[in-house]
Amino acid sequence: MTAIANKKTGARTTEAAGVITGARERIDALDDRIIGLIQERMAVSAVIQEARIASGGRRVNLSREMEVLGHYSDALGKPGTGLAMTLLELCRGRI
Repeated sequence: MTAIANKKTGARTTEAAGVITGARERIDALDDRIIGLIQERMAVSAVIQEARIASGGRRVNLSREMEVLGHYSDALGKPGTGLAMTLLELCRGRI
């Protein structure tokens, strides 16, 4: 195995470097899909906020945000709460 492959993957064998490279390609593809879904979520959230504000409501619905936090926490544990907070922050106030 070349030193470049070892440095790039951290693997000690060519076989392991191949597995790591393939898995990283899959992760990169998944990350692209996740980013696309987050962008879609942001757009849908903007539609909701616009409708709420146009009807005289507030931009943010705190009870709904608590539901989202609970959903992510139930599914992913404590780190899920942090992830949900980040998503909510990304989706707030884009209008």
